[in-house]
Amino acid sequence: FLGAGSAGVGVAKQIVEFFKREGLTEDEARSCFYLVDTKGLVTADRGDKLASHKTYFARTDNNGQQFKTLEEVVDYVKPTMLIGLSTLGGVFTPEIIKKMAEWNQAPIIFPLSNPSANSECDLETAVTHTDGRVLFASGSPFSPVTFTNSAGETKVYHGGQGNNMYVFPGIGLGTILAKAVEVTDSMIYASAEALSKTLTPDEVEQGLLYPDVSRIREVSVVVARHVIRAAQEAKVDRETSISGLSDADLDAWIKARMYNPHGEVAALEREVGALLSSIGRPNRLVNGDDKHAKL
Repeated sequence: FLGAGSAGVGVAKQIVEFFKREGLTEDEARSCFYLVDTKGLVTADRGDKLASHKTYFARTDNNGQQFKTLEEVVDYVKPTMLIGLSTLGGVFTPEIIKKMAEWNQAPIIFPLSNPSANSECDLETAVTHTDGRVLFASGSPFSPVTFTNSAGETKVYHGGQGNNMYVFPGIGLGTILAKAVEVTDSMIYASAEALSKTLTPDEVEQGLLYPDVSRIREVSVVVARHVIRAAQEAKVDRETSISGLSDADLDAWIKARMYNPHGEVAALEREVGALLSSIGRPNRLVNGDDKHAKL
């Protein structure tokens, strides 16, 4: 992790909790993380007074060595993944990215700082210096990149955008429909797991890490279903009538209760049209002759 502020530490702790759910002990999960701040690798014996939120991840296995730059840490750790929450634009340099590609068949690089000017690297840099093997997601969107790798294969690369917009609608919808009395950690984790299962074979073939945003309503149904199931397992749901539904039936039940903005507009037009007719005015709004008709 480059960036050991509250945001970086918060994200790291969430991943630790996920690793624990997958079977690691807390110490095993925590040992996977190396946090880097403005003074270098966060260690317990660095000599400065660490902020309280950093102490959880302070390394104790550095044998007295201190590493002051990101490149020094990368050389020492040889990580499989770089996550940036530093707001330092371009700090994931071509040299660092090339090293990641030397050590990993599919290096994972997530420059999550916003806006794009503060992103630790852009998609083109990541693709170019990993020979197209990078798994990339950023906080800000980047345009697709066309790249020809060393094998002569040309491909269009689409960077994922690591944004909570993919799960928030489904979390809210599932919570409301389940009539949950609280939102549990398990419901949040269920939303993330659901999102990972929504990629189509074509999206996987394209190397996408997130589904196409044009499918957000379809994705939200799947996320909502997993959130409802997690609420049921945690026994915080009050909508007991749906507990026996199959996944297919539950999806249909969710879809029937989703807000439809297009239907809302159509209903409004009918309502205004009826009002215009009741006062003897031409129904130009509904007929489409005048979209700016006024009472």
